[in-house]
Amino acid sequence: MWHNVWSMVHLKGFATRNNLLEHRRLLSLINSMADGVIAVDEHSRVALYNASALNLLDLNTDIQNQPLVDVVKIYDKAKVEIDLQKLIDSAKTPVSSRDYLLHYNDSSEANLYLSIAPVHLGYGQAGQRGYVLVLRDITKEKSLEEEKDEFISVVSHELRTPVTIAEGSVSNVEFILDKTGDISDLKEALKQAHVQLIFLSELINDLATLSRAERGRLIVDVTAINAHDIIDGLVKSYEPEVKAKGLQLNTDIDPHLEVLYSSELYVKEILQNFITNALKYTSKGQITICAKQIKDGIEFQVSDTGIGISKSDQDKIFQKFYRSEDYRTRETKGTGLGLYVTKKLADLINAKITLDSELNKGSTFKISIPNIKKLQS
Repeated sequence: MWHNVWSMVHLKGFATRNNLLEHRRLLSLINSMADGVIAVDEHSRVALYNASALNLLDLNTDIQNQPLVDVVKIYDKAKVEIDLQKLIDSAKTPVSSRDYLLHYNDSSEANLYLSIAPVHLGYGQAGQRGYVLVLRDITKEKSLEEEKDEFISVVSHELRTPVTIAEGSVSNVEFILDKTGDISDLKEALKQAHVQLIFLSELINDLATLSRAERGRLIVDVTAINAHDIIDGLVKSYEPEVKAKGLQLNTDIDPHLEVLYSSELYVKEILQNFITNALKYTSKGQITICAKQIKDGIEFQVSDTGIGISKSDQDKIFQKFYRSEDYRTRETKGTGLGLYVTKKLADLINAKITLDSELNKGSTFKISIPNIKKLQS
C-alpha cells in the first residue's frame, strides 16, 4: 500500500486519468484513517500527510515540504528529545516503538506509538525514495497498562502477608497439637489465622465489587430504607472491634428521619467503608455516626478522632490504589481500593461525598444521599 501511496505523490504532470483517480482514492483512504500518517521524501521533507496527523500534532497549518524534524518532536521517558532524523536514517527496515512522548504547548503530553517504514522502489525503477510514518496517541492504552501492572503489584503484595501469616499460624496449630496440646496457644494461633482470612475475604470482596463497577454491571435496586435500622445494625456489628481498641462508638440520629428510597446494599457498604477507615486510623477517642434529614434525602456522617488526612492527600484518597505516604497509614493493611469503590457506589446512587479532615485531629466523611425515586404504592 505505502509503495502505491509514494508513487501517487510523485505523479506530477505525467499522471494519466486512471492514475489521478487512484491517487484521489488513496488520499481519501489515508484521510479516513484514525492514525496519523506522514510520508517524507529522501530528504525528510513532508510530501504527504493526513488530518489525523495534524490533530495529533496539534497543528492547523499546511506542513507540505517542511522538514519533518521541524514538525514532529518526540521525547523519551526521561523527557529528553529524540533525534528523529537519526532515527529515520537508521530505519533500513520497518521499525516501531510505543515508548515515545509528544509534548504540547500547554505543558501536557501524550504517549506516542511511532512506526517508520522505508519505501523502496522496485528494482530498476527510477524515482524518489522516502519513508512513511504512522503516529498514534496511546495515552489511554498506556494508562491501562500501568494500572494493570500496579494492580498486579498491589494485590500480590497485599496477598503475600496474610497468606504467609495464616499459613504460619496453621503450621503452629499442627506443631502444638503434636507437641504440647496447649489450648491457649492453639486459640491464639487460630485467632491469628482467622484475622488474616477475614482480611483476605475483605480484599476479595473489594476486588469483586471493583470488577463489577469497572464493567458497569452494578445494578441499583431501590428499596425503602429505615436509616435507624441501618445504623443500629452497623453499631452492633462494629461494637466488638471498637471495644477491643478501647474506643467509644457514638450515634447522633435525627429522630424524625423519613424513609430513604435508594439502594440499601450500597448505602450499607458505603457506611461500612467509612467506619472501617475510622477504625483503622483511630487509636484513641471515639467514632461517631450521624444522620440528619436534608431536602429529599438523608445526610450520613462518620467522624473520628484519628490521625487525620493531609490537604495534599485529600484530593487523592478516592483514586484507585492510592495510599498516603504517612507512616501511620502504611502501618495498617489496605489495598487503596475501599474509598475508590465507595466513590463508585456513591456515583451510582447520585450521592455526594465531602471530607473535612486535619492532621492529628481526625476526619469527617459526609455523604448526602437523595431519594432516587418513590416506590409505587
